[in-house]
Order: sequence, then C-alpha cells, then structure tokens
Amino acid sequence: MDLRQLRYLVAIAEEGNLRRAAESLYVTQPSLSYALKSLESELGVRLFDRHAGGVTATAAGRDIVAEARRTLRQADRVRVLAERHRQSGTQVLRVGFEASGAGELTTRARSEFARRRPGVRVEPKRFDWGEEVAALRDGRVDVAFVWLPADLTDLHSEVVHSEPRVVGFPRGHRLAARDGVTLTDVEDEPLTWTERAPRPWVDWWAVNPRPDGSPPRWGPTNDNVEEMLEQVASGEAICFAPAGMARYYARPDLAWVPLLGVEPMCVAMAWVRGTETDLVQGFADTVRGLVADTPPECPGGRP
Repeated sequence: MDLRQLRYLVAIAEEGNLRRAAESLYVTQPSLSYALKSLESELGVRLFDRHAGGVTATAAGRDIVAEARRTLRQADRVRVLAERHRQSGTQVLRVGFEASGAGELTTRARSEFARRRPGVRVEPKRFDWGEEVAALRDGRVDVAFVWLPADLTDLHSEVVHSEPRVVGFPRGHRLAARDGVTLTDVEDEPLTWTERAPRPWVDWWAVNPRPDGSPPRWGPTNDNVEEMLEQVASGEAICFAPAGMARYYARPDLAWVPLLGVEPMCVAMAWVRGTETDLVQGFADTVRGLVADTPPECPGGRP
C-alpha cells in the first residue's frame, strides 16, 4: 500500500463514481478500477459497493477512507517540513528510474548534471514496474526516466532512449545458446509478470495478444526485478526485458537472448507539467545534449 493508492481511495469516495474519480486524478478509468481491486485484495475487505449510479463505501470502506485522509494530511505536513529544509540548505534534484532506467544515459545524465551544478545534490530514486509515473505525480521525484508505455496524462514527456528487447532464460535452457528467438519459439514457455503495474503496461511487455491472437502462457507473478530474476533462474518462467537488463543484471545462472520481431522499449524523460523548476530544466537540457547525436529508434515517434 502506498500514498498513491490512498489518494485514489479518497477520490473515489469523494466522487462516488469511478469515471469522475479517474478524471480528477488524471488517470484512466481501467487503471483506477484495477488499482481499487488490487487494494481490496491486499486489505482483504470490500471497500465499495458497485451499483448503476457509481459506488458507495461499505462500513469498512468508510473507516479506511477516514484513516486514509488522516494519513495523506500527515504526509503533506512531512513534505512541507522537508521543503523548508531543502530551500534553506543544499538544493536537491530527485531523479526517478525503473530497474536499468535508460541504460548508461541514466548515470551519464546524473553525473554530467552534477558536474555542471556542483552545488546541487542529485538523488537517484529507483522504482518497480511503472511506479516512477506515480512517484512523479505524488511528488516523490522531480523528474524521471519513464518506461513506456505509460499514462502520461498531465506530464511533459520527451522520448530520449530506446533499447531492443531480450528474453531471460535460466542457464542451460534449450534456447539459452541461441543468437535470437521469436515469439513462436517461446510460445509454450510460462512468462513471469506483475500485478503491480497497469494492465496495458503488462500486456505490452508480454506482447499480449500475440500476432496470431493468442495470449501468452502466464507464469508466476512478481513484485520487483529481483523476484523476477529468481523465478527465471530457478526455471519457473522466462521473462521479457530491455537489453540493458542483460548488462545491469548479469548473473551466472541467467542467459539473455535477443527477442526478434518486436518493437523496442522506449524511455521518456518526464515531469509534471507546471513543475519546471530551474533544476528540472537544467537536467532536461543536460539529457538533450547527451542524446542529440543518438536519437532513439522508437516507432511512430512515441509517445
């Protein structure tokens, strides 16, 4: 459970309708519905009764929404105190990223920006499975490298990086020594996936549906990169990942093989519109300078 989920919960209670709540949060209704179901599953109680006109909080829901409001107010107080100290002391730029981020660009950008702005402390913030977007919206980071696809509503975004996709196999797998594999080659292999990310994100990574209209063979779920790699190494499943993961998560019990015939992963530099501080703009200029001669190869100029 995190603050984003609590904000979703309060918005649903205040609007009494998932569509209106989604609009107020600048998220899609399917994403909000999925988040609500996940939270109810996590807590083990039904929070809202669904009906034709919208939703109504259950007894448990009313109590939990009240506590969520108190928690969010306290979190706001924490941020105010932190902001006071930040403004009176060292300037800080918080850069979010997921797993291997934008590959070497992530580290190069932070290092080059720190060189240009020696009085600024650059704090890297790592997240799992699409959470970097939520971290932008709730203020945990100032700018982030976002793995696409993602809901970029209310965010400024620029595609700055792309990587081909690879398949992770346990060492010794029958396909581990190949120079490349296709979706047909792995159609019978269980694929590890996550319930923590928006479903469109999960389906894109899993290439669901496949070109012939069939679904993947779903394997075990995971909550983070480390769990995913353990599932692959133990032979429970395979995984699809960006090529950078083969470098940043090299393990002797894993083999990474190019996945042929699928579009690459694209990464966007993003921040919440209207929060373009001098530090964010300076970081963005640094990134633009680093990628000027190597534009990403993204289909259709995503996003």
